[in-house]
Amino acid sequence: MISINGLTVAYGGFTLLDNIDFHISGSDKIGLVGKNGAGKSTVMKLICGIQNPTSGSVDMPNDLRIGYLPQIMEHSKGRTVLEETLTAFDHINSINDEIEGINLQLAERTDYESASYLELITRLNDLTDSLAMTHSEPLEVLAEKTLLGLGFKDSDFNRKTETFSQGWNMRIELAKVLLSSPDALLLDEPTNHLDIESIEWLEDYLKSYRGALLLVSHDRKFLDNVTNRTVEIMLGHIHDYKVPYSKYQELRKERLEQQTAAYENQQRMIEKTEDFINRFRYKPTKSNQVQSRIKQLEKLDRIEVDETDNVTLTVKFPPAPRAGDIVFKASGLSAGYPGKVVFTGADIEVKRGEKVALIGRNGEGKTTLMRVITGELSPLDGEAKTGYNVSMGYYAQNQEDILDGSLTVWETLERIAVGDIRTKLRDILAQFLFRGEDIDKKVSILSGGERARLGMAKFMLQPYNLLALDEPTNHMDIKSKEILKQALKAYDGTLIVVSHDRDFLDGLVDKMYEFRDGKVREHLGSISDFLEKRKIESLQELERRFPAAESNVPDSSPTIGQVSTSTAVTGKKEQAKQNFEQRRSESKEIRRIKHRVEFLEGEIGKVEAKMKEIEKILSNPTSSDDIMELTRTYLESKRELDAKTAEWEDLMLKLDE
Repeated sequence: MISINGLTVAYGGFTLLDNIDFHISGSDKIGLVGKNGAGKSTVMKLICGIQNPTSGSVDMPNDLRIGYLPQIMEHSKGRTVLEETLTAFDHINSINDEIEGINLQLAERTDYESASYLELITRLNDLTDSLAMTHSEPLEVLAEKTLLGLGFKDSDFNRKTETFSQGWNMRIELAKVLLSSPDALLLDEPTNHLDIESIEWLEDYLKSYRGALLLVSHDRKFLDNVTNRTVEIMLGHIHDYKVPYSKYQELRKERLEQQTAAYENQQRMIEKTEDFINRFRYKPTKSNQVQSRIKQLEKLDRIEVDETDNVTLTVKFPPAPRAGDIVFKASGLSAGYPGKVVFTGADIEVKRGEKVALIGRNGEGKTTLMRVITGELSPLDGEAKTGYNVSMGYYAQNQEDILDGSLTVWETLERIAVGDIRTKLRDILAQFLFRGEDIDKKVSILSGGERARLGMAKFMLQPYNLLALDEPTNHMDIKSKEILKQALKAYDGTLIVVSHDRDFLDGLVDKMYEFRDGKVREHLGSISDFLEKRKIESLQELERRFPAAESNVPDSSPTIGQVSTSTAVTGKKEQAKQNFEQRRSESKEIRRIKHRVEFLEGEIGKVEAKMKEIEKILSNPTSSDDIMELTRTYLESKRELDAKTAEWEDLMLKLDE
C-alpha cells in the first residue's frame, strides 16, 4: 500500500533519518515510537507529501485516500461544529453529484448499444456500489454519533467552532478525519487533548477500523490495545517489530541481550585467534596454521550491537516535610467563573500520603478544582482549605503560559532558586536532559516535551509535601512518563493529579474523584475498576440516545457494541449490574494472575542472571573454583527456571483466553 524506500532527512550536518525502509500494508496497525525529536512526525509529513526528503522516496497508489491528523493544525472558523464536521462528507457529495449527472445523460440518450453508453452504465454501477459501501445511515446522524463519542454534547452542535478551545477544535478535526473513511489513517498524538472516555471511544473505533493505521502516541495502553506492529525510530534508524508495544519492549530487550552475548563471544574468539597469530607468526612449523587463522579473521562476519539511546530522566523528588493528617478538605464546594458554575456541592478530603486522581471529561471542573486548591480561584459556595504545614508545588497544564518565554532554561530555575540549591542547578537540569548548550536555549523555542521537563525540574528546587499536577505527561515520551510515574510512586508526600493517561494512573493512584454533570463523586479502587463500571453505564446512555443504532461510531467501524432494543430499561439496568459484578469478579482474578506473572518474571530474571554468572565462571575457571559444585548449582537453577517458565506460560494462556 505505502512503501518507504531509502528515506534520508538531513539538516546541515545533522541526519534525522538515515536511509530508512519499511512497508505499510492494508491491514497494518502500526505504532510509530521513539523519543521526542526522533523524527516520528517527520515520517508522517513525508508520507503525506507535506515535506520532501533529502533522498529516497515514498510510493503509493494514486487513488489512495489518506486521513492525516497532525499535532499542530489550522482550525476553520465561521461554521458551527456540526457544519464543519459534515465537510468530511464532501467526497460523498461529489459522488452524488456525479451520479445525478450520469442519470441525466442516460435519460437523454438513445444509443443504448454504443461503447460510451456502456461506459456510463459501468461508471454508474461503480459509483453506486462505492456509495452503498460507504455509509448506511444519514450523514448527519453519523456526524452526531462521532462528535458525541469524542465528548461533545448536543448543545455544542450549533456553536461556532471559534468559541471552542484549540483542544476541542482538534476533536472536530479528528471527527472529520474518521468520518472521511480514508484507506489509511495517520494520527499524530490524537489522545493529547482527549479525556479518558473519549480515548476509550477512539480506541474501540480504531480496533475495528478496516484500513491501515500509522499512530504516534505516548499512551502505552492505547498503543497496546490498538496496534499490531511497532516501528521504532532510534538515532535515525528503523527497527521493525510485528507486535504491539509491550511485546516489542520484551523482544527488543531480548534482541539486544542476544546481540551483546554474541558480540562478546566473538570478541573473545578474535582475541584468542589474534593472540595465537602474534605468538606463532615467526615460527616456521606454525606458518600454515597462522595463515589459516589470518584468513579466518579476514572472512569473519563481524557482529555489531545496535546503537541505543539510553539517555533518560533521573527523577527523584526531595523528601516531603511532614504535614497535618488532612492535606486538603472541601465541604459543599461550588466552583466556577463569573456567569458559569462548573460544579456544585462537592465534598472532598485528601489525607497525608494519599495519591489521588481527578478524572472526568474535559470542561467538567478538574482544572477548576486545581485552581481552588492552589488559591488561584475562590469558592462560589461552601468551603475549601489546605491543612496544617502544607507546602504545595503546582504543575499547570498550560506550561506555555506559566513559563516566561523570554528567559533561558538556566534563567528559569536560577531566578527562583535560593540557598544551597543554587549550586546544584546544573545537576538538576541534567537530570531532565538539559545538558551543555541546552541550558542556554530560550524557553520560547522549546518543544512541548522540553517545556514539560523544565516545568517538572522546578519541583526539585524546594521540598514540597503536596504535588498538584495538571496533565503532567502531555508531550512526554513513554520512557520519560514511566520514570516520572516510578518517582511519584516513591514520593513520600501527597499527590493530586489530573491525567487522562490510563497506564500512567494504573498502579499510581487508588482513589479518584470523578467530575461529571456538575457533580463530584468519590471512587475507591483502581482506574481499571472505574473504567469497567463507566463503560457499562455509557452503553446504557448510548442506547437511550440512539435506540435504533448499534454503536456510537460510523457504521463502517461498529466498535462499541450492540444493545438489545427490545429489553425493558429496568431489565437492562439489572443485566448491566450483573454484567459489571461478573466482570469485576473476573477482573480480580485477572489482577491476581497478572501479579503472579509479574512475580514470576522477576524470579525468572534472577535465575537467568545467576545462570549467566555461573556460565561466565565455567567458561574460564580458576584453580579456586569448585567445578562440581558450580555444575550442580547450575543444573538446579535450570530445573527451577524450567518450572517457573512453565507456570508463566500457563498463566499467559489464561490471560489470552
